[in-house]
Amino acid sequence: MSANLPQDVSNINKQRLSDRILYALALAIEQEDVKTADALAKAMELSMTRNSGGGQFVERREYPKYIEDMMNKLKALKKQYGY
Repeated sequence: MSANLPQDVSNINKQRLSDRILYALALAIEQEDVKTADALAKAMELSMTRNSGGGQFVERREYPKYIEDMMNKLKALKKQYGY
């Protein structure tokens, strides 16, 4: 990347895919776009669990509180719109 780019742009490649999806998910929830938010939640789950275990793999990791909060907001939004 060019050295002339702002610091926040030059660091973007160091973020995890799930971080980018979480940001988009927050925007979708804020805009009350239930279908997009639901798709992004599924994509985030896939990105956070890829390369994990085999066929008998059981997720034991707890998600950070901010992700749980986001999922609760999505759940409430889905209920509000009858999904």
